[in-house]
Amino acid sequence: MIIGAIIEFAVGAVCLVLGLLLWKKQRVSILHDYHYQHVKKEDIPAYTRNMGIGLMIVGLGIITTGILDLANSPFWWIPLLAGILSGFIVLFRAQKKYNGSVLG
Repeated sequence: MIIGAIIEFAVGAVCLVLGLLLWKKQRVSILHDYHYQHVKKEDIPAYTRNMGIGLMIVGLGIITTGILDLANSPFWWIPLLAGILSGFIVLFRAQKKYNGSVLG
């Protein structure tokens, strides 16, 4: 339980930091180059903002899961599922809109 929560906090924190770097610093190089190879230069700020927000949503869901896991809540899976699904929807929409394809 405690080890699981530590892992969840660590993974969530990594997602949050990478999301912030994408969103605020526009570090598109964090992503693999095929993810942004067709993104127009003028679309990079919007693309990195959306990708960063999506990654941060996933991270927040994972961190919330760790908190509920520490509290022995039987509902730990709800923020995990909600965070991953909603975060991936944001990521896929940004990828489709700015790169033209979800797969690269």
